[in-house]
Amino acid sequence: MTHLVAIGGSDAGISAALRARELDPTVDVTVVVADAYPNYSICGIPYFFSGDVKPWQSLAHRTHADLEATGMRLRLDTLATSIDVGGQRLTVRDISGAESQISYDELVVGTGALPAYAGIAGLEQLTPADGVHVIHSMGDTFALDEHLTERDPKTAIIIGAGYVGLEMAEGFTGRGIQVTQLQRGPEVLSTIDPELGALVRAEVVRHGVTVHTGTTVRSVEKTAAGLAVHAERDGRAVTHTADLVLAVVGVRPNTALLEAAGARLGAGGAVVVDERMRTGLPHVFAAGDGVTTHHVLLGSTYLPLGTTAHKQGRIAGENALGGSAQFAGSVGTQVVKVFDLVAARSGLREHEALAAGYRPATTEIIADDHKRYFPGAQPLSIRITGDTRSRLLLGAQMVGRLGTETAKRIDTFATALFAGLTVEQVSDLDLSYTPPLGSPWDAVQVATQAWSRTHP
Repeated sequence: MTHLVAIGGSDAGISAALRARELDPTVDVTVVVADAYPNYSICGIPYFFSGDVKPWQSLAHRTHADLEATGMRLRLDTLATSIDVGGQRLTVRDISGAESQISYDELVVGTGALPAYAGIAGLEQLTPADGVHVIHSMGDTFALDEHLTERDPKTAIIIGAGYVGLEMAEGFTGRGIQVTQLQRGPEVLSTIDPELGALVRAEVVRHGVTVHTGTTVRSVEKTAAGLAVHAERDGRAVTHTADLVLAVVGVRPNTALLEAAGARLGAGGAVVVDERMRTGLPHVFAAGDGVTTHHVLLGSTYLPLGTTAHKQGRIAGENALGGSAQFAGSVGTQVVKVFDLVAARSGLREHEALAAGYRPATTEIIADDHKRYFPGAQPLSIRITGDTRSRLLLGAQMVGRLGTETAKRIDTFATALFAGLTVEQVSDLDLSYTPPLGSPWDAVQVATQAWSRTHP
């Protein structure tokens, strides 16, 4: 009987285990989980703090019992410390510190990513006990929740204004905390163009958050008066103080286990895998936020996304049993709700396309989400990037009010990107229409037609 061992209790590891058991109910599957919370939605954590999701147990995609009912064996609070590739053995350490070995026939590594600290002094030394937090695991969640409950902070500094930083700004504001948000780039949400990021910043400011862009944080210090965040803005030193500091400045791939075993690193310092999630080490597959991603328009890159981790894990689990599934690729589709606004993107922005060798051009247009004569029509700001030589659609970005189906429409663009459509072919799509929900030419097509007129 084949023994499959999956390392990691999040998206990739659990998906691999589920797929293996789905394909072969007789396969022996062990999942090694570093903490006691397998299959929890890390993406949902901000909504626990906002109060939209409660209790915290609701964040579990599946309960412990649900997972074991599939036939997998869970080794919780168990850290994988080394891989003996030749001997096909995994060394693990349990919560008491005792080490043991697990033999495997096939191994899937889904160790994910770790919080990045962006060279900010003090972040790695200060702890939740000092009032400095990251938010990357359920343990981080409990530490922050305890701080909020027991110390009742009135002010918070969030370092970083990406997806999670903005979601947490909303969550903190809803709890009555005065939030100051520090962003290194020229606008919040640096994954979209500054013209659209400005709309997101206006929404955050409208809800009482103080936002400082163009601010590079140098250090965090605990003082008698509280926490001090030292930064530079416009060439000048500035200091902000607060009761609580939350650092959300990105992630870095957690590659130590595979790197020590001999795996090769590639884009973003992530482990290189092929389209079948093979690492190049015999009987060792890897998936999720610790590995490289095939991007349809860019080739091999590092793009950690939950949707990708689920797909890659499923492929790794199938191929570990002798399958030949292939990861079809990503186009980097992302969406975030920020208070009453939704921002989304798919594909490439102009500078990314230029660096990849395309000849890109970008057009922005504002289009109504449905027919204006039907009450409640709202504007959608849409930026289209296309290649002026091939006419290929390269990317799309959108910002609209909650309820304007921004996520649905970015998915239309994502489908077009995945299929390799030209900008003009998007206008040929047969999209749904009824006056309360859209227009005969959907906003998606109004945007692509504007690009075509601007770049004949």
